[in-house]
Amino acid sequence: MFIPFEKLPLHSRVWIYQADRPFSNNEENVISSSLMSFCSQWEAHGNPLQTSFKIDCHQFVILAVDENSAGASGCSIDGSVRVLKELGNQMNIDFFDRSKVAFLENEQVRSYSLSQLKSLFQSGELTHSSQTFNNLVASKAEWETNWKISVQKSWLTKYLPKDTLSV
Repeated sequence: MFIPFEKLPLHSRVWIYQADRPFSNNEENVISSSLMSFCSQWEAHGNPLQTSFKIDCHQFVILAVDENSAGASGCSIDGSVRVLKELGNQMNIDFFDRSKVAFLENEQVRSYSLSQLKSLFQSGELTHSSQTFNNLVASKAEWETNWKISVQKSWLTKYLPKDTLSV
């Protein structure tokens, strides 16, 4: 059962899918339509799930389930992954490329490959205060408070030049 994202409780479980490129307006409409249909019928072991989704920064899909009513099972989660893979194939978007890290620069999402990070930090193009995304947040509350974070609060600190770690 679809519920507007804003009305889902803060304890709702979330999954964040980062696309390898920004969505066009038309693609956002297709993604929204497909996810609305999916969320309206998403269930686990025959029990309807209270679900929602949000498209953020024209490059992320956030799926959410209020597990107080019924918990998402492995099979139901697989169903959501299948929908995103189908959308990706249809629109030539990769939602599962973990070799790129997204940063928020001047209100735009920029993605860099892991192999670029060391030189970007050494050159100062990226710094300890650069904004990145913690796509591993598990709840809507965490998404609201800890999704957009500075590099210094993320796993990316290992790429920072040693002299910046005390900042």
